[in-house]
Amino acid sequence: MTAHLDALCIDAHDPPALARFWGGLLGWDPGDDSTLLPTDDTGFRLRFLPSEEPKTVQNPMHFDLTSQSLEQQQETVARALKLGGRHIDVGQLPEEEHVVLADPEGNEFCVIEAGNKFLAECGFIGALACDGSQAVGYFWSAALGWPLVWDQDEETAIRSPLGGPKITWGGPPLPVKTGPNRLRFELSGVEVAWLVSLGATLLDDGPVALMADPDGNEFTVSR
Repeated sequence: MTAHLDALCIDAHDPPALARFWGGLLGWDPGDDSTLLPTDDTGFRLRFLPSEEPKTVQNPMHFDLTSQSLEQQQETVARALKLGGRHIDVGQLPEEEHVVLADPEGNEFCVIEAGNKFLAECGFIGALACDGSQAVGYFWSAALGWPLVWDQDEETAIRSPLGGPKITWGGPPLPVKTGPNRLRFELSGVEVAWLVSLGATLLDDGPVALMADPDGNEFTVSR
């Protein structure tokens, strides 16, 4: 038994506006005014859900966008800024070559420099980079049936056998979790009890189950 990753859900004060930003940046098609459908091998949708909660801390997951050249990296940054993004400082060092940006609602993402070997075989979305333990990487590998493509020094990464971005977890130290995450996975095609047997916790047993992975990150399961 394995789950299907239907969507990455993102809380937003203005879901249609944030969908337009990411649709313009990624070149994805709108499914409706708050859903984007991939035009590449990503394999999951982006869903923007209404929320009035303010963003107060750095998200525990963010996209790493790839570049084939310095010119392409600069073009991606320029396009993001034109769409309403902005440069931010999350502690990156001056000698680091990636560019850290935020979307119009402050969600962080990186535009990676050309020549990054770890993401070389990936598409424009190279990775969904997450804070997380080695155990949570093992959990998601088992839950999704995606093999580990990196497992070293408590850092892990998985990737769908069909391609698409890697999902990575950076290992300790982990930030203190102060509230629900603004980004979370939406799954289907799997029994809640089986996910619990892998180490998940059932938080709300409704028509759409709200669960948490071994690190406490929320996700939902459609029934």
